[in-house]
Amino acid sequence: DARQHSNSNMVIMLIGNKSDLEARRDVKKEEGEAFAREHGLIFMETSAKTAANVEEAFINTAKEIYQKIQDGVFDINNEANGIKIGPQHSPSPSLPSSSGGGAQGSGCC
Repeated sequence: DARQHSNSNMVIMLIGNKSDLEARRDVKKEEGEAFAREHGLIFMETSAKTAANVEEAFINTAKEIYQKIQDGVFDINNEANGIKIGPQHSPSPSLPSSSGGGAQGSGCC
């Protein structure tokens, strides 16, 4: 449904949640993977309780979007693609250190 009513190239991730509750599983991992493959989705199992694959789910989705940008599938200048580029900042010029060295006043960490 999502692809029929929006951009057909959109990135969709199917999440199997509560992967920490293996004994209460309703859908086998292989079933989820097969469904995702058949429908062109990214698939991952996650657990908010143990934090397993939660961050990875976001990272993998972002990587897929980035790859589509690199491949020219998405035009980043067209917000109709659902991608909005934030303000571009140039790095601040470094100020010379008055102490002549050492970490104090050098802007170093």
